[in-house]
Amino acid sequence: MMSAVHFFLKACLIMDQPQNFKRWLRFLFFSLLFGVSFGEVRYVLPEEMQRGSVIGNVARDLGLKVTELGARRARVVAEGTGQLCELDTASGNLLISQRIDREELCAQAAVCILQYQLLLEAPLQAHSLVLDIADINDNSPVFAAGDINLDLVESTVLGRRFPLESAHDPDLGTNSIREYKLSPNDHFALEMSTQINGNAYPELVLKKPLDREAKAEHVLKINGIDGGNPVRSGTASIHVRVLDANDNVPVFSQRVYKASVPENSAVGTVILTLNATDLDEGVYGEITYSFSHLSDKLAGVLDMNPLTGEVRVVGLIDYEEASTHELDVQAKDGGGQASHCKLIIDVIDVNDNEPVIEIKSASANIGEDSKPGTMVALINIYDMDTGSSGQVTCTIPDNVPFKFVSEVKNYYMLVTDGKLDRELQPGYNISITATDAGSPSLSSVKVLTIMVNDINDNPPTFMQSEYNANILENQPIGTFVMKVKAEDTDDGPNAKVLFQISRDTNSEVFSFLTINSDTGELFTSRLFDYEQSVHFQIKVIARDGGDPPLSATCTIHVFIKDQNDNTPAVLYPVQSSGFIAEDMVPIEAPRGYLVTKVVAVDADSGHNAWLSYKIIRATRPNLFMVGLHTGEIRTARPFMEEDEQKQTVVVLVTDNGPESLSATATVSIVIGDGLPVLNELFEFVDESQDSDKLTLYLIIALSTVSFLFLLLITGVFYFKLCRQSYVYRSTTASLPVFPTTYCPPSFTDFSHCGTLLNDDRYDSFLTTGSWRGDFRFGANTDTDTLKKRSAAYQKSTLRRISADRASLKVRAGVPHPCYVVK
Repeated sequence: MMSAVHFFLKACLIMDQPQNFKRWLRFLFFSLLFGVSFGEVRYVLPEEMQRGSVIGNVARDLGLKVTELGARRARVVAEGTGQLCELDTASGNLLISQRIDREELCAQAAVCILQYQLLLEAPLQAHSLVLDIADINDNSPVFAAGDINLDLVESTVLGRRFPLESAHDPDLGTNSIREYKLSPNDHFALEMSTQINGNAYPELVLKKPLDREAKAEHVLKINGIDGGNPVRSGTASIHVRVLDANDNVPVFSQRVYKASVPENSAVGTVILTLNATDLDEGVYGEITYSFSHLSDKLAGVLDMNPLTGEVRVVGLIDYEEASTHELDVQAKDGGGQASHCKLIIDVIDVNDNEPVIEIKSASANIGEDSKPGTMVALINIYDMDTGSSGQVTCTIPDNVPFKFVSEVKNYYMLVTDGKLDRELQPGYNISITATDAGSPSLSSVKVLTIMVNDINDNPPTFMQSEYNANILENQPIGTFVMKVKAEDTDDGPNAKVLFQISRDTNSEVFSFLTINSDTGELFTSRLFDYEQSVHFQIKVIARDGGDPPLSATCTIHVFIKDQNDNTPAVLYPVQSSGFIAEDMVPIEAPRGYLVTKVVAVDADSGHNAWLSYKIIRATRPNLFMVGLHTGEIRTARPFMEEDEQKQTVVVLVTDNGPESLSATATVSIVIGDGLPVLNELFEFVDESQDSDKLTLYLIIALSTVSFLFLLLITGVFYFKLCRQSYVYRSTTASLPVFPTTYCPPSFTDFSHCGTLLNDDRYDSFLTTGSWRGDFRFGANTDTDTLKKRSAAYQKSTLRRISADRASLKVRAGVPHPCYVVK
């Protein structure tokens, strides 16, 4: 309000007359009352202020902090007019940004008001700013015609009045025309007269008789003077010709004519026809019609037929520019006599303006985590038409999560009306439709594009929650293992996925593998030994680049695959450079009699641990034979007298790896006289060759029939079958004789004779083509420990003393496959 007073006082300095001061004081009082009543800030300022001039301090007048203006993106927006002022957010001052010409903006309106809105965001607020433009004396009076011609007869009676055209001054009030002055002369005087509408105009009054013979022409000067300070004036010349008698003046049928015309009427449309009559005849009775004063704008809109008085539309007539036109019309006869009337044309508004959609503020991007009610855009919608044609409704499509909220007239806030999800809809093209209530209605559409900004609301997702990987043992460090893949549906940095091995992984295996953080590729970081570790698992974390980051975890099961890297180890007979235990066989033993058994194990697994036995050297080549898969040494024929009493057999033990490894076992056999022959150790092996072939054919046929079925289930159970232990059993009566004291305490004897290691060091398995017991050395067995224990035992067990042969006998009781040394 203080700004209004400031500009009022400034205007009063220009208008220094006492009566003007009182008039401005009354106007200011009502202006302040109006502003306070409607809660708006009103500034009264003179026109033609310099650009950059301060209108008022908005922050102070609205009770706002200056820092608040910048933080809340404060700005001034116009309503249907040009942006003539701007806000300095640094100081809070409202500044002139363009030239303000009251006559151009409001023409002859008594009050010139410019409406603006001060908008602030977060939260949205709108304050009404009203600029009341005060007139200053910046225009001089102007006569439409610089030369005024009057033809008067010399018989004109004294006191006859001749209306003259008024000077036009665009200024208002005291700045408009105040008085007229006529140059000094003997015949004429100037007096003022008032029209019906209150407008004053000058009249030339004859004060002294005219004498054409004395003076045929009189030249006068008329000055139009305004009431401004400083005073401005305009001048026109009056040429009076003295003629013979012209007794009558044209007379209009009406002093005031009123007509109406719809805006946008077609060119040539007749608005009305004026009528004036003159009782004279001839030239003095011919009437010519003309506008006394017509502005440049109206000159291109309206035209009058000088002979008929028809007023026609010759250009675009627009209600929004002016709803009423008041014109002075002159009817002049051939003798120079003239009269005047007033023509008032009302323009009828039609619905010819589409609603205007102006986006005052818009956020091109909005976060997908925005809460419902978050403002996206501020839109000003208005219609230049009036009445129902100016009533506007605004709509947007129903299938978007936005809605309109209006708290200030003609202003709409576009706010969110639901949850946004960039992954489902990354952006919206919202069609804003404004429709007026005219008949027919008009509408306009504007598309507002809003992009949804991504937030980190989706964690990475692995293709699988668990992965299986196989690694061959003894592979070099840096061997590629596998690649894990994770995807993140977010965008930008939020979708950047980095991989790492979880710290939750067992600390012993945490460093077994390394991972490429960008690609998810896993590599070995150490050598693996199947015999030490068969399986381990790690957890891999995929973490995105959001803030805060989100992550997901998958489990990787790593299986170490065996390679044939261990040679078979002979458990029995114990091999020592100093002593080899001797096995006894009766001299009466028939063909196929079980003499002893070579027991060997392989620390590898599966096929790599399948062992085969072969005699590579013997004292008598054809005296003994060995089971291919059992290692059982049997007699190949009965003993003869020429056979040496002590026989040495070297057995080659070979595994089944791709590149087989082998070991040799030296067996010392003593042929004893008088030893009993045990039926349990005798096997009939006189099967014919045909029987062997038949068995082979049956096996092949059975394998062929079963192949398809086995092929279906092999893929499913391959892993389990590869690690499945095979049990190869026989009757306990067929096992060789191993003294109980041969084995250390950590061994377990499956045959109850103390010949094998503790059962937690063995996996039993079934060997193809044999019915006898065989053994697989456990993956966690330390072969060095076996060798040490075997060497220690060699010195104290199974020593053959010839004197004790007779003392060897079968243990009494139930037949048992073990021999006992007494």
